[in-house]
Amino acid sequence: MSQFWTPLVQRLTPYIPGEQRSGENIVKLNTNENPYPPPRSVLAAISNVNGDALRRYPDPESKDLRASLAQYHGLKANQVMVGNGSDEILALAFMAFFSDDAGLQYPQISYSFYPVYCDLIGIQKKPIPLDANFEIELSSYAGDAGIAIPNPNAPTGIAIPLESVAKLCAKASDKVVLIDEAYIDFGAQSAIELIKNNPNLLVVQTFSKGRSLAGMRIGVAYGNEQLIEGLNRVKNSFNSYPLDVVAQAAAIASMADEASFQSSVSQVIATRTQTVTSLEQRGFKVLPSSANFVFASPVNVKSKAGAEDIFNFLSQQGVLVRYWNKSLLKDWLRISIGTNTEMDRFFSVLDSMT
Repeated sequence: MSQFWTPLVQRLTPYIPGEQRSGENIVKLNTNENPYPPPRSVLAAISNVNGDALRRYPDPESKDLRASLAQYHGLKANQVMVGNGSDEILALAFMAFFSDDAGLQYPQISYSFYPVYCDLIGIQKKPIPLDANFEIELSSYAGDAGIAIPNPNAPTGIAIPLESVAKLCAKASDKVVLIDEAYIDFGAQSAIELIKNNPNLLVVQTFSKGRSLAGMRIGVAYGNEQLIEGLNRVKNSFNSYPLDVVAQAAAIASMADEASFQSSVSQVIATRTQTVTSLEQRGFKVLPSSANFVFASPVNVKSKAGAEDIFNFLSQQGVLVRYWNKSLLKDWLRISIGTNTEMDRFFSVLDSMT
């Protein structure tokens, strides 16, 4: 702790990302990255960015990208905002819509950046417990506080039906409902189509998962024109140029290559199905997942090992998964879906423990 830290910095507990170990024999199944690279069309678009474009500031409004996103989803460009990853979009949204006395409701087991943002911005935290099956109980969200919910949830992977999101937006019509759709591409229903009838709905997505562009940091928000204007007011008071020219070019090319996008997502879903079956055959309980990861508990494995034991053993063999030593999560592992070859290595190492 430094004498130069402000009281705010002293009381922060920062977000801790998954381990970023690298190496030839490392199987990285702990950060939910897409195991397949972006298509050649995206790589070509990146290569075609010339030196003149790099010496100039990027378009601060990302007009071409926003037009592409709006057309794809049947929206208007002023209903779309882009930023430096969905994490930045979330932070801006928390500042724009939740930093008042009412506070923010979010699932108790969820994306662990939510409470970090609340502490940073000064928002009263109101975590809502999940039910006994690790599902989000939307009926528990009430009162004056804002609402932020991931769909599918993380780390559970469980999705919320679209009609349930619609009912929540109607019930909470006087407050902003933020639906964080980081993993929407892998089987859940997006709430974007609800925007036209719900001026309080903000949908946040990312290019990091389904579109294999985690290294580019591209986030998107969709919502009513007034919500997007509010986000832009905060953005332009913080960083007027959130997306560089390379990221914009990559994102536009990605939106134009639907076939490659769908192929990548389909491969992940197919491998996820195989992974669930293989885990259950080995004595794991696996929650129903609509994400590019599964949440599994070794309730009946031959080795009788607990989740932490398995996590440590896998790590020692260069296979990385995610584990949280917290009371509600200590019996579970979050396992990202890799290529079939990576999942074969995961199961080979796992079986060597028994």
